[in-house]
Amino acid sequence: MNPESTAIVRAKDVMSKNVVSIDGMATAKEAAAKMRGNRVSAMLVGKRNPDDAWGILVVQDFIRGVIIPGRSSSEVNVYEIMTKPVITVPADMDIRYVARLLYRAGIRRAPVEERGEIIGMISLSSLILENELF
Repeated sequence: MNPESTAIVRAKDVMSKNVVSIDGMATAKEAAAKMRGNRVSAMLVGKRNPDDAWGILVVQDFIRGVIIPGRSSSEVNVYEIMTKPVITVPADMDIRYVARLLYRAGIRRAPVEERGEIIGMISLSSLILENELF
């Protein structure tokens, strides 16, 4: 995006459409294998019912919930180490506000939501490294 551009860049314009999800009852070992296989560093944890909230599982959750406490990844369920509820970003949000939201919330990535459905994933690094924002 060059400074002369007047078009607003929205979350849906720069998000990754590769959203990998997992059930909260899966083990941390299954989740790690799925993350490796899909080459992602975060996964969406599905809702248990329509009134439930989305969750997110990131690499840091494995460190905090499995590695540091010395627990077996085959005995830890995703729901035990995930973050829930997750902060979602509206698909039409201006990326300047996305960056501000993620930074102030102290998170690196968030699912992108449109009409109650997750349609992508956005991260601070993707805003900088994968797009010509500067």
